[in-house]
Amino acid sequence: MRVSSKRRAAILPVACLLAFGLTGGGVLWGQTAAADPDLQQFFRLTAVEDDVANEAIDTIGDGWRDGYAGMVWDMLRFMQPPSDQPPPLPAAGNATDPGGGLDLAPRQPGQPSVKVFRRLVRLLEGQTGQWFGNDILRWQEWIWQQPYAPHPAYGAFKSRWYSQIDPRFAQFFPDGVESRIRLDEVDWGGVPPNGIPPLRYPDHVSAADAEYLDDEDIVFGIEVDGDARAYPKRILAWHEMAIDGVGGVDLTIVYCTLCGTVIPYESVVDGRHIRFGTSGLLYRSNKLMFDEATKSLWSTLEGVPVVGSLAGGGLELTRRSMVTTTWGGWRRRHPDTVVLSVETGHDRDYSEGAAYREYFANDQLMFQVPSHDDRFDNKAEMVVMLLDDPAGGDRHPVALSTEFLADRPIFQAEVVGHAFVVVTSESGASRVYESGGRQFDRQFDERRVSDDQGRIWLVTEGELVAEDDGTTRLARLSAHRAFWFGWYAQFPQTAVFD
Repeated sequence: MRVSSKRRAAILPVACLLAFGLTGGGVLWGQTAAADPDLQQFFRLTAVEDDVANEAIDTIGDGWRDGYAGMVWDMLRFMQPPSDQPPPLPAAGNATDPGGGLDLAPRQPGQPSVKVFRRLVRLLEGQTGQWFGNDILRWQEWIWQQPYAPHPAYGAFKSRWYSQIDPRFAQFFPDGVESRIRLDEVDWGGVPPNGIPPLRYPDHVSAADAEYLDDEDIVFGIEVDGDARAYPKRILAWHEMAIDGVGGVDLTIVYCTLCGTVIPYESVVDGRHIRFGTSGLLYRSNKLMFDEATKSLWSTLEGVPVVGSLAGGGLELTRRSMVTTTWGGWRRRHPDTVVLSVETGHDRDYSEGAAYREYFANDQLMFQVPSHDDRFDNKAEMVVMLLDDPAGGDRHPVALSTEFLADRPIFQAEVVGHAFVVVTSESGASRVYESGGRQFDRQFDERRVSDDQGRIWLVTEGELVAEDDGTTRLARLSAHRAFWFGWYAQFPQTAVFD
């Protein structure tokens, strides 16, 4: 397990947290089935008074099952560890410094938060028989290894607990909330909802007017119906989402900086226009977005709702193709492109590499994931995609190392009946197309390849187009970049080409 040396505990105001345990009577909140302790008992674990907390420990312990450990960990995560322990988690970020943190008060053994931290660890040790001490990352790892059998009101617990960070978190976990993912893997990313502000229909400038960009700067490029747009990494990394109209199609372009993924989704699904925001929550180190109408949480890797009233309802966003390349490479292919203006209405340092500089410069993680694979570095860049199962089953994940593709400007493969070809330019842009059973063997330049029959094909953003017959086309497949650790954590069954 590789952990960032800069992890620090994110501590909520003790008065807020301990308020849960100071209520001596009144109406109990969050009534549950008789076999499970009332949620108030868990909150009383944070009481300053030992007799209140000990009574809660006895009540919870009498009917304990390991599925409660995630709730205990959620509380432990925000308490101050003893002073002899290394800070375990990243601190809260904020809108102007996503990787920044809260200043922590000195950790003193007598502080209420430290006292509660020790109490929660003792409860976990006594009930689980595990002895990880104050290493909360090891506790988290163990919890994820157990069968998922949570308290039936786990969602309501998260609602009340996370609302102490920001009241808006409560709306993501209404009573009886439907969840298609483990709630003990939903963690706070360090910012409130929309604390990293999305760009909504931002201004663009022409390529000629984009004097702030150098040819080697990284951009994410997309073209829809002849409308070419470039979204510089140096801008999008500060906002992690751009709502924009491209070629008459309304798009939600989602950038998870932690897992290195940029995916453009159509904003209209099943006849409804969905307005998205950034929830401030993570799942397996991947950001969860939310729709403003129902406050359901959506997976940014799959484009489906996973927590909330829309979860399991069959909605799925349509992906568009986007390429990661250099500004010079994109501009040469698309001289009429427009690009984001630095006049976003937000005060940020939009210089190349300013956002998440340290995170991108090393291989350490900011948040833990349940599984690792050491075939590649954590942040090795992969070209990834999800291929439909011809039999109608789950989609098949595929990952191709960018280093592997750099040595193979034309690469062909077949997965579950899908034959595809990857064309990679000198600037590192990889575009994936259906091959239609043809064998491609030569790349003339960034715009043309040929097959083994000598036929020339034009490499466009939408399709491979036969040069001698514009009606003969091979569709582009939706693929994007991702850091290996984030993709593997979500799709450990991935077919890998390296």
